[in-house]
Amino acid sequence: MIRHMIERFAAALPGRCAICHAWPAQPLCEACIARFAQPEPRCRRCAIPLAAGVAECGRCLSAPPPLDACHAAVSYEFPWSALIGHFKFNGQPGWARGFATLMRSAPWIEPAVEAADVVLPIPLSRQRLAERGFNQALLLARALAPAKTDARLLLRIRHTPAQAASGRKERLGNVKGAFAVDPLRASVLRGKHAVVVDDVMTSGASLFAAAEVLRQAGAARVTALVLARTDGIR
Repeated sequence: MIRHMIERFAAALPGRCAICHAWPAQPLCEACIARFAQPEPRCRRCAIPLAAGVAECGRCLSAPPPLDACHAAVSYEFPWSALIGHFKFNGQPGWARGFATLMRSAPWIEPAVEAADVVLPIPLSRQRLAERGFNQALLLARALAPAKTDARLLLRIRHTPAQAASGRKERLGNVKGAFAVDPLRASVLRGKHAVVVDDVMTSGASLFAAAEVLRQAGAARVTALVLARTDGIR
């Protein structure tokens, strides 16, 4: 099923929905967004799905993360996992705008963007950027808030290995010390609301590490916005 979805995505012409193949339509049609991107209750600090009426998960209550809020548009599952993978690894930067529209369809993401003083994409290492050709988080951030996006304030100062096969403890250790704020511009963050953008959240290790350095630089509030959340790994 996933292979078939990727093949359909690759074959989709401009104006055709990559999910249902309807034409004419936006790259992600409203019907498919309504069907596959229904909002669900999530932890306000880590975006893990929760039962209705519960605001914060047990892990965040016992060990609060450095994020004041975290919002995910969808779960990292069919059909989004295949489409996001194609976006990142098959050279499809033009899909950022469609995915930003998907993010804005989540009721909690638009207010967070509007409230932000600065929007910061999770940066890639030079090695990863050379492999991929573009930073998907930067493209999403620019599509969400072009006037607020700053691509040079939050820096990645250390390359980290791919985390796909790592557990939570390993992920947290891998990104320790991987981020920094440009010391010449740190004053931009003092007392401000910083929004950090990434495409996929698994354990939250990268977002947490980035949030810590933003707080150290003086940010008053840090919110994370992600396109998709891997719900089964915490």
